[in-house]
Amino acid sequence: MQFLVTIHRPDDYDPSVEDAAMGHAIDALNAEMVDAGIRVFVGGLQSPNRARSLRPQPDGAVLLTDGPYLQTNEHVGGLWVLEAANLDEALAWGRKAAVACRAPVEVRPLHSML
Repeated sequence: MQFLVTIHRPDDYDPSVEDAAMGHAIDALNAEMVDAGIRVFVGGLQSPNRARSLRPQPDGAVLLTDGPYLQTNEHVGGLWVLEAANLDEALAWGRKAAVACRAPVEVRPLHSML
């Protein structure tokens, strides 16, 4: 099974608060995931003000707007796609991600696309 693990940040998050210890913890977690053979993909996201949203319109056109699709006070700051045996295993990795990133984490199963 594959799971999406997302890191959540407040919209006013300042990446300059990330110290060397945090960077080391995230690097160590990534290495542990690779060694365990569960990491499929990892990526950090730029600020939500860099997003562009596309919305289909009733007339068939697609409206392009600057900014994120959802207006919230938090955003996804990064993500992993993991190949885990079950939800419990994915949640164990999610706990490690929350500690390493010092942030809330969401773990969600991906639909199987066979």
